[in-house]
Amino acid sequence: MAGSWLSMHGLSIFASIFGGSAVIFLRLRAANKPTSMKKIIMPPVGMVSGFLMFVVPIFRVPWSWALLSFLVGAVLFSYPLIKTSRFEHKDNQVYLKRSNMFIVVIVGLLVLRVILHDVLEQYITVPQSAGLFFILAFGMLLPWRLAMLMQYRKLQSSHSE
Repeated sequence: MAGSWLSMHGLSIFASIFGGSAVIFLRLRAANKPTSMKKIIMPPVGMVSGFLMFVVPIFRVPWSWALLSFLVGAVLFSYPLIKTSRFEHKDNQVYLKRSNMFIVVIVGLLVLRVILHDVLEQYITVPQSAGLFFILAFGMLLPWRLAMLMQYRKLQSSHSE
């Protein structure tokens, strides 16, 4: 049993580090290409299918936990991402400005996630923890992308005048 927990725990940490690294890599790469409304909207739309995990009973958590997890992501974790995401207009295209603070924020959120994951797993199962962190990530992503969308549309409309 202890070996099973350790392997699940190790796999969870590895997945977190891999996911965080992928976000940093993709964000840095995206700064070199123009953005569009579709590129801003698609990540949360694509994430919606992840909620299908809750069809499987082992992932289910009480609604109050799910709501709290979403609110923590939306209120606490999305704010630094919103503050470090800026667009600029160049060559008649809109680009996401590269921000070194973004990398610091993502690494900080990743460390916080690993610590919180360790604390939570003392009280809930690994699949429930995965579900809660998925909801937290969606709660973080949705307001961030909505803020980016508003900023993008504002930049587009002010430049077209």
